[in-house]
Amino acid sequence: MDAPVDVVGRAGSVLRAVASAEPGGATTSEVGVLTGLARPTAHRLLTALHREGLLDRDRTGGRWLLGPELYLLGAAAAPRYDVTAVAQPVVRRLAQATGESAFFSARRGDETICLVREDGSFPIRSHVLHEGLRLPLGVASAGLAILAYLTDDEVDAFLDREEPAVSHGPEHAAAAIRLRVAETRRTGYAVNPGLIVTGSWGMAAAVFDAEDRPAWALSLTGVEHRFAPERRPELGQLLLRAAHELGRALRG
Repeated sequence: MDAPVDVVGRAGSVLRAVASAEPGGATTSEVGVLTGLARPTAHRLLTALHREGLLDRDRTGGRWLLGPELYLLGAAAAPRYDVTAVAQPVVRRLAQATGESAFFSARRGDETICLVREDGSFPIRSHVLHEGLRLPLGVASAGLAILAYLTDDEVDAFLDREEPAVSHGPEHAAAAIRLRVAETRRTGYAVNPGLIVTGSWGMAAAVFDAEDRPAWALSLTGVEHRFAPERRPELGQLLLRAAHELGRALRG
């Protein structure tokens, strides 16, 4: 007997794929690639979600966008899950203190999702991260900071399940990620030396929940020369202090 089709799981993966392409949205073919679904299957799910108001469609370009019903559902759920109000002032202070773009990201399973962005005063900015962007753990500094503070068994299990190198290049092969995990554990903060976009660097520190688990991350991104070796320890300490402050606030 054939295994039942996980329609809800597929619909969820489609919604996440569209969310990762915001604010510009995604085509049907792009959603198929991101989810691993055949184009006709992706189109059926996209159309069904559109009927329910969970997705919208740009009339000129035909790209799929998050729909109004998701906003209403999110507004209803916000009082239970929204941590951005607590994180926002911490992120803003990081951006002001460093001049770089600062971010707050949350762990969601094997991914991180960017929730808050604040741009600093430095005129040249990195545009790798934006609100709503999802990346696998171990990819970008926020995901690396979180992965590094999981247990060894959890890191092994993640690398057995996921292959970040497939979607983000050979620099994200399991052996390379393990080396960066070890370095992050040594210094306390993660460094992404332009591995997603050449010349765009990032640093991050994990934020821990009430069970002392890495649930969130604070990160900074900017152009390479702003993350020179002599400046990294200063940025790292700023991140670690801010992460400690935010962790206490969120636990409280």
